[in-house]
Amino acid sequence: MAVLLVVTGHGQMGNTGNPTGWYLPEVAHPWKVFTDAGLKVTFASPKGGKTPVDPSSVEAFKADPLCAQFLENKNVMAQLDSTTSLADVKPSDFKAIFFAGGHGTMWDFPDDVNLQKVTAAVYEQGGVVSAVCHGPAALVNVKLSDGSYLIQGKKLTGWTNNEETAVKMMEVMPFPMETKLRERGCDFVEAPLFTENVQVAGRLVTGQNPASATATATALVKIIK
Repeated sequence: MAVLLVVTGHGQMGNTGNPTGWYLPEVAHPWKVFTDAGLKVTFASPKGGKTPVDPSSVEAFKADPLCAQFLENKNVMAQLDSTTSLADVKPSDFKAIFFAGGHGTMWDFPDDVNLQKVTAAVYEQGGVVSAVCHGPAALVNVKLSDGSYLIQGKKLTGWTNNEETAVKMMEVMPFPMETKLRERGCDFVEAPLFTENVQVAGRLVTGQNPASATATATALVKIIK
């Protein structure tokens, strides 16, 4: 069984000039869960090719052994340097799609038409759609074939407005993610700042923040295995 692990290809934080990208533990921890469960992982991004890791996440998690092992894994890092473009993904090859976070997602996930098509297809063929932290930015514009938003009426979580404000990034973001998700009709579930929170709504599995990455991936595996 295969999981499509989608990361951002966007490396700049708005017009600040500061670097961003995918958030290390939100890729490393789920990858470990998936591979330990015997799942095949394919890395993809909206445009394909080389993707940037957020340098602040490398610094913040330098003492995390799983993150260190991940960065030292030449095979995996080569895959993240040559991700599959979502335009080239065949949804029927995958039982699940998992969107890792990192602030970069806020720029290249929400309006990507191929991302929306692949996500809806995986969901409508009976697969699992999952996202953690800023990964749910992918879900703000995904519509199903009946025209409804995928997340409408479903329990969901992700990086909260309070967390964004706490890390002083709200002004830099193109939009407040929690607000936009709520506008799409989901039942947004918020836990205290930076604490583990995973929501499972049928085949939609979401996590609030980096602390939720392992548990989110574990919940996904439980559904498809």
